[in-house]
Amino acid sequence: MPVRRILHRPSRPPGTSPAGPATPASSAADWGLLLLRLAFGLFMAAHGAQKLFGLFGGPGLTATGRGFDMLGYRPGKVYAVIGGLSEFLGGLGLAAGLLTPLAAAALIGVMINAMATVTGAHGFWEADGGIEYNVCITVVALAVAAIGPGRLAADRFLPWGRGGWAEAATALGLGGVGAAITLSL
Repeated sequence: MPVRRILHRPSRPPGTSPAGPATPASSAADWGLLLLRLAFGLFMAAHGAQKLFGLFGGPGLTATGRGFDMLGYRPGKVYAVIGGLSEFLGGLGLAAGLLTPLAAAALIGVMINAMATVTGAHGFWEADGGIEYNVCITVVALAVAAIGPGRLAADRFLPWGRGGWAEAATALGLGGVGAAITLSL
């Protein structure tokens, strides 16, 4: 009687398929990006809401417009709307992971303007009125555009939802161009 070989197939580890390891629905990096986007984006949106609507102890549009007038932006109320909407919509966009490179560009542009007109003359440290805070906001917005918003984002299925050099360049380029136009007017 011939001896039959019995093929032994090792059992697969959980979460794998015959084609290889299964891709998890989300990772710690995705949840970390969501946490970063939500905290950063919602704080920036709230900062814009202070300017636009007077929420969260903010001055509101009329007082913010007067402040922009004093900085040389005329008409101040128009620039207050532009700055406030950039922070508000840019913050909400980053929080949701929606149109991430454009949301980052809006925040980057506002921060470049703030550095050029307000904080740049005071050095680096925020305690002295310097650019530290503005640089941090700019870097976080640019980093999210470069890394991408993660899987837990509205942009997840869109071409720019994975981030990359082009997305970072778009955010920095549009933010810089927007700031340059605003500063030249």
